[in-house]
Amino acid sequence: MFAAFIVPTTWALSLGLALLVNQLRFMRAFFRSVFFLPTAVSYVAAALIWKMSIFSGVRFGLMNTALGWFGVDNIAYLANPSPPWYWLVIVTLRLWIQAGFYMILFLAALQNIPAELYEAAAIDGAKRGWQTFRHITLPQLRATSTAVILLLLVAAYQAFDEFFNIIGTKATWAQTPLMELYKTALGTSQDYGAGSAGAVILSLLICVVTLAQGRIMGFGRGEESK
Repeated sequence: MFAAFIVPTTWALSLGLALLVNQLRFMRAFFRSVFFLPTAVSYVAAALIWKMSIFSGVRFGLMNTALGWFGVDNIAYLANPSPPWYWLVIVTLRLWIQAGFYMILFLAALQNIPAELYEAAAIDGAKRGWQTFRHITLPQLRATSTAVILLLLVAAYQAFDEFFNIIGTKATWAQTPLMELYKTALGTSQDYGAGSAGAVILSLLICVVTLAQGRIMGFGRGEESK
């Protein structure tokens, strides 16, 4: 479920940021650095900020303070185990940290698209905007999009820090595979064998999903096979 939320959302956000930054005529390096800067933040530190300052659930929290300006009552984001509130905390944290990194990848790919393609499209009567994005930009970003989705899937299956520090191990309604392995190997049972076996199964699952996704999107194919 976390992968289903975070992979398409991060892909769309990072691509959108890359398109906006690529259109800038000045201060491009500044905005590129600003969006990339959260990548250097520790997941643990960011999770504590999200939990204690932004989505704390009290009226002094940043989000509840902003909602209070519009007359909305305080929301206990992590007290209720039902969606969507804890998903809002988890997804926004992961988006803030990793969107800038994938934006850099898309930005590099955008700058490598030959300008002659857009000039030829303009001569043929293609309109700037959706038409050129759909028929020129998006196909040229196919290899980068495939690589980004692969990285996002692997990172989603390896999610641990934000779930562990925001939700904890006692909440059974939001446990990632790594958190289950952590409880199995280092919890009360101390079952290292089961934990190691689970790690191997998780690795195989990641490999299978990655290979299947790469085959569907044509990752690694040469130009002659397209």
